[in-house]
Amino acid sequence: MTDNDRSSETDQTIGTQTAISVMLIVPDASSAIAWYKRALGAGELWNLGGVAGLEIGGAPFFLHEINPNNPGETSPLEVGRTSTRIELFVDDPDELLERALLAGGTLGSPIEEHILPWGTHRQGGFRDPFGHNWSVGDTTPLRAQST
Repeated sequence: MTDNDRSSETDQTIGTQTAISVMLIVPDASSAIAWYKRALGAGELWNLGGVAGLEIGGAPFFLHEINPNNPGETSPLEVGRTSTRIELFVDDPDELLERALLAGGTLGSPIEEHILPWGTHRQGGFRDPFGHNWSVGDTTPLRAQST
């Protein structure tokens, strides 16, 4: 197989629209849906009862209730830690972080200014009631040019 064949195959597999998202494992999907709507302004794309698609400002993410038949997928609350941080880039990170904390999130770090090659980036974070760590920052990294 040549590089051109691989490139053509990849183009057909990926298509013209690609998205990377997360599937958050939660103890109770209904409670999690309600919290993400209230705290982060999430919209519900679909709900299959135990599995749901949500979005924040057009960015999709998914919830899956703990499945005792699949021990490889468990919530951070069950194992006491997480190895993933969800990054959320919004126009007003201060407002979103405040909403999350008022709704029961736990402060990870306050919004701070970070001087980066593309300019100042404002970012902070929180842990949601289901054990997932979130970073909330402005949208400057999405517009950054490689140096």
